[in-house]
Amino acid sequence: MRCATSKLLRMNIPTRALKFFCLLSVLFSVFCVSALAAPAARIECKPLPSKILGYPVNYCAVLPPSYDADKSRRYPVLYFFHGLGDNEQMFVHGGAFNLVQDLWERKQIGEFLIVTPEAGATFYINSHNGKVRYEDFLVEEFLPAIESRYRISAGRATRGVSGASMGGYGALHLAFRHPELFAAVSAHSPALIEQIPSVASPNPGSGMRARVLGETFGSPPDPAFWERNSPLTTARRANLAGLKIYFDCGDQDDFGFETGARALDKILTSRHIAHEAHIYPGRHDWQYFAEHLPASLEFQSRAIAK
Repeated sequence: MRCATSKLLRMNIPTRALKFFCLLSVLFSVFCVSALAAPAARIECKPLPSKILGYPVNYCAVLPPSYDADKSRRYPVLYFFHGLGDNEQMFVHGGAFNLVQDLWERKQIGEFLIVTPEAGATFYINSHNGKVRYEDFLVEEFLPAIESRYRISAGRATRGVSGASMGGYGALHLAFRHPELFAAVSAHSPALIEQIPSVASPNPGSGMRARVLGETFGSPPDPAFWERNSPLTTARRANLAGLKIYFDCGDQDDFGFETGARALDKILTSRHIAHEAHIYPGRHDWQYFAEHLPASLEFQSRAIAK
């Protein structure tokens, strides 16, 4: 950019002031151009047809800042699973999108896609009655479809999975059962309990939880089916040596999931499997998730977006 010096000199502006004015105008121009040209992250929400489920599944994809600008680049991907009562738009309405954008702007995490599928109350597994094969859908349809729709790097090394609450259970379940698919798994307040609540349990709220769980784990819930699918069970025997693992939970979790988190920590420690586990002050709420989400995103970034 040129500063109109001749015109300003005719206005009898002192040379020192003139130089200062020119510097300011150049800096302002550069700032404006940079601001206008700066790439921005965005969210894209669409349905995905499924032959396995027999109905379309909605999902949202958080696309990193350079995705639209750099058409030749391929990116790592993080599949993020929502909790019970939430849906695929958890990064849209929960404030997580703003948090991720801040992390990208501050260069605290590398650029990768974040994809959130809608899962209802499936716990991201195949249901007890075999009618809702959600795990089969994820492995056989969802992952391949997403990685063909978007410019995603092929292979395990750039693929991670994460989740909160029910989604944390699902992320651990999927990664522990399919460690060949993921480089890293992380979970916030994962729904880990060693015994499924029965309808007749005297504990407050257990009847309601049993009815919710019954949609996936049988009605009444089948303890043997729960045991077979529990990440705690899988962690005892699966080959997890090459999988990077992170999980945390509040010490006053409303559902007592900190007990399950401690149990998982104990299992992995006894098997000498490297992992990162934390019990922090907090409950089972969005405030807790928001406070610790940056830690798991940075963990995933180190694992899949080196």
